[in-house]
Amino acid sequence: MTTYALTDSATMLRRNLRHAMRYPALSFGTAVLPIIFLLLFRYVFGGAIGAGIGGGGDYTDYLVPGIILMTVAAGTTSTAISVSTDLTEGIVARFRTMPIARVSLLTGHVLGSLLQTLASTVVVLGVAFLIGFRTTADPLEWLAVTGVLVLLTFALTWLAVALALVSKNPEGASNIVLPLVILPFLGSGFVPTDSMSTGVRWFAEYQPFTPIINTLRGLLIGTSIGSDAFVAVAWCIVMAAVGFLWGRALFNRDPSRR
Repeated sequence: MTTYALTDSATMLRRNLRHAMRYPALSFGTAVLPIIFLLLFRYVFGGAIGAGIGGGGDYTDYLVPGIILMTVAAGTTSTAISVSTDLTEGIVARFRTMPIARVSLLTGHVLGSLLQTLASTVVVLGVAFLIGFRTTADPLEWLAVTGVLVLLTFALTWLAVALALVSKNPEGASNIVLPLVILPFLGSGFVPTDSMSTGVRWFAEYQPFTPIINTLRGLLIGTSIGSDAFVAVAWCIVMAAVGFLWGRALFNRDPSRR
């Protein structure tokens, strides 16, 4: 049974990658918004905001980890749209009549989106280096950055799949994941949390993206990480588990699309 699930998941992965190659604008469109914000905060707001952090160039280094997380979060939009499109167009009903592992359809979406989002992240990082981002990370720290990004992308992608399954159409699916893209603004992605008002600071310090951003920042530019790394990994595991169990339950419970 496990062999069939793996084989069917690989088939669904190839299907999703072919769709991505057919519509590259949708795949790499997730990199456009983070790049816009990267350039906006670097060249428009960077001088004013960066004055309290160490100037424009240093602010770029501070900014990039939050932009990376925004890129991963933005990737959930294409995931949610793809899953919802499959559901609304009836292809899922056809797959249900075929002798394939049920989990393979969702797994194919997750793995395909994982690869596409990581590719978009590489593009965003390339732009960051072009505008002055400099890292102190050694090969081991880059390996840790990669591990955190893979775990985070996997978690958010499964969460996007579950959210797409509760949406009635692709338009609704694209909107329901929007809070994931906004959360980096309400964390340590753009300014330190201690510069925020009390209520906002409390939320920023305890929401899941802040320890993840702090971990990436510490690995990339050498700031203090402390316990944030453990908290970040814990949040990713929780989000992945919730997304997987919730998504699988929704998909198995409702063969007729609600």
